[in-house]
Amino acid sequence: MAHIFPIRVYYEDTDMAGIVYYANYLRYIERARSDWVREIGVDQNAMKSDAGVVFAVRRVEADYLSPAHFDDQLTVETNTVNVTAARLVMEQSVKRGQEVLFQAIVTIVCISETGHPTRLPANIRLMLH
Repeated sequence: MAHIFPIRVYYEDTDMAGIVYYANYLRYIERARSDWVREIGVDQNAMKSDAGVVFAVRRVEADYLSPAHFDDQLTVETNTVNVTAARLVMEQSVKRGQEVLFQAIVTIVCISETGHPTRLPANIRLMLH
């Protein structure tokens, strides 16, 4: 099931050409992932304090397909592609209506407080399926 997150393009999101600055798409998909994780019941603060682990982006494969502009109403669609003991792979699209402007495959891992890779907590893996 897809998670849908609305985004409004503000003036501060745009570059001198009046289009969304490329790095802001990464901000948009990060906000959408954070909202999705919260919505499915994962408390990231508790995950850090109880299990000593946090989510970290391991890899992003991104395609910029068409520009968004000031005041556009966009949606970020997030879908889980794969969940293993060590990683979560998600597909995210930024859309204006039905038009896909940006799409990315994002690999998420967990790291310990010392920055070392660790397994996704079992209860979290169950929530992500």
